[in-house]
Amino acid sequence: MIDVALTGAKGRMGSLIIDEIRSSQDLRLVAAIDVVGIGEPVLGDLRVSDAGDVRRVLRDSQPNVLIDFTVPSAALENIRAAAENRVALVVGTTGFSEEQISIIEDTIKSAGIAAVISPNFSLGVNIFWKLVEIAARSLSDYDVEIIEAHHRKKRDAPSGTAMRTVEILRRSLGIEDIRHGREGICERGKEIGVHAVRAGDIVGDHIVLFAGPGERLEIKHQAHSRSAFATGALRAARWVVKAPPGIHSMEEVLASS
Repeated sequence: MIDVALTGAKGRMGSLIIDEIRSSQDLRLVAAIDVVGIGEPVLGDLRVSDAGDVRRVLRDSQPNVLIDFTVPSAALENIRAAAENRVALVVGTTGFSEEQISIIEDTIKSAGIAAVISPNFSLGVNIFWKLVEIAARSLSDYDVEIIEAHHRKKRDAPSGTAMRTVEILRRSLGIEDIRHGREGICERGKEIGVHAVRAGDIVGDHIVLFAGPGERLEIKHQAHSRSAFATGALRAARWVVKAPPGIHSMEEVLASS
């Protein structure tokens, strides 16, 4: 049995992860942590713990893995708390600054724990990234654009998934010029265009468009439900508890499980 602690337990992703754990045979929720709903029942006798007590909660519950879907500032503290308690990590929070990423990397390395950190735990998105990389290597002379759309309440833009896509394209094409939207007179050069839409209740759409003489190719992923992310996160949780120390990708999870 794998014991799981969950931060952001009252959020949309947290609720879906709890539902998945409830129906699993090999996972057990031992801590549900959030800044809201403190004391409310979650699963069986388990109640929501205060995020301000995350270190104590992890020490008392002794989980095998902590799953974090919160916001960057909270996630940073949760990662530190997990490292202090030598708890493996699955982190789906996005929007970290470069400084925060550096702190996270140092914290995990110093603690000698394993972590899977990904902007998107959907199995389909991870295949989407592979297809984008293959296309980029074959269509290096084509113009390339990224269009992503999410619900109106998403805080970071472009999305973490879009920025991971940018890095794949940048590495494959050798293009450093990234243009976030366009306005006015702006002749297109050798660049990667990135466009973010925030509207309604869109779960998550990502399109990479390759356009060349007389044709275009679009690689598209649409998330119809956040359950795809929850399923992937728990797949990562099952994997990371046996993984060697260090930061791992969802690609590694899929390749070995």
